[in-house]
Amino acid sequence: MIIIGERINGMFRDIAKAIREKDPTAVQEWARKQEAMGSGYLDINVGPAVSDRVSAMRWLCEVAQEASKLPLCLDSTDYDAIEAGLEVCKQPAMINSVPAVQEKMDRVFQMASKYNAEVIGLAMNEEGIPKDAESRVALAMELVANCDAHGIPISNLYIDPLVLPCNVGQDHGPEVMETLRQIKLLSDPPPKTVVGLSNISQGTKDRDLINRIFAVMAMANGLDAAIADGCDEELIAAVATARIILNMDIYCDSYVDVFKNQNL
Repeated sequence: MIIIGERINGMFRDIAKAIREKDPTAVQEWARKQEAMGSGYLDINVGPAVSDRVSAMRWLCEVAQEASKLPLCLDSTDYDAIEAGLEVCKQPAMINSVPAVQEKMDRVFQMASKYNAEVIGLAMNEEGIPKDAESRVALAMELVANCDAHGIPISNLYIDPLVLPCNVGQDHGPEVMETLRQIKLLSDPPPKTVVGLSNISQGTKDRDLINRIFAVMAMANGLDAAIADGCDEELIAAVATARIILNMDIYCDSYVDVFKNQNL
């Protein structure tokens, strides 16, 4: 499973302060830390409190790339901000994200084609997040069809089945697992899958434990990537161990260190 490091996000006070003051220190520290721990991408999110998201996204992308060679995952509902980030990315990026809403899919897939970017598609539409796996998969199929119509390789598409907190949407958990399994049957090659890992534990007491267990269970059901805490040592160890058990990596006694060093 690919870890998309979540920490360069304006929701965090240190990153919000860095954006306000145009001080790259915290941004670059988190970029280096997440890369060293084995993240495969850096999620870049300016947060909700920024007045000029376009310039903030461009700045975040530029300073993060000064400290890390990882590709970026540009995270915003403001597609002008995402395009500003794509313009300064030194290597193909990932767009996070687009729901199964036609005008938004047209905008995002056009950008993805222009900048050779990967895309995270959300299994939701104007009506919100479905409860059952069947409806989630139907929306995933819409995303697959639109991706293909824009000439983008399906291997560049990640479907997010959308996870709700287990303390308020406990019945969604099995539906998410079933969605992950069925997404792999939608096309050949199939789209990849991704989740926002910390969503499962929002508002719960044992957040780290819930995140780790959910990650391993989801991997066994076909999860390819997660936007997650790339500096959680035990999460990284759990993911590395699951990859060994699922025969994704070759076992060696130092397999956790090998996982961390895969992008270095």
